[in-house]
Amino acid sequence: MELVKQLSDIHIPVNVMIAPIIPSLNDHEIPEIMQTVAEAGALSAGYTFVRLNGTIGEIFTDWIYKAYPDRAEKVLNQIKEAHNGQLEDTRPGVRMTGEGKIAESIRNLFAISRKKYFGDKTMPPFNMEIFKGKMNAQLSLFEY
Repeated sequence: MELVKQLSDIHIPVNVMIAPIIPSLNDHEIPEIMQTVAEAGALSAGYTFVRLNGTIGEIFTDWIYKAYPDRAEKVLNQIKEAHNGQLEDTRPGVRMTGEGKIAESIRNLFAISRKKYFGDKTMPPFNMEIFKGKMNAQLSLFEY
């Protein structure tokens, strides 16, 4: 959180990404993380729901059974529930957020935490004016 505070202290807008959120493993940490980063000066936060594409699914499955044998099945089943019955999900618009009751409860917890700890904070709009000179110079390479 030190970096969030340092950047905020010199007026650099900070968005924190909480990722990946893994049901029954770290989803309960969302409120505390949101509170901590908001107090450190972050203006916004986002999250992604875990997805285990390709061989990552095999690696994660092996790890979860070794690290948390008591809840490995629960974690894996909840991930599958949020990804159409699979550990892997490549569907645009769904793969990063999941779907169903588990994903919805995480989405709600995140939204409540954001409202509680970030209130009406927002990221400032992008100032594209500072890039116009450079963009025009680059684009001029294609002018005849």
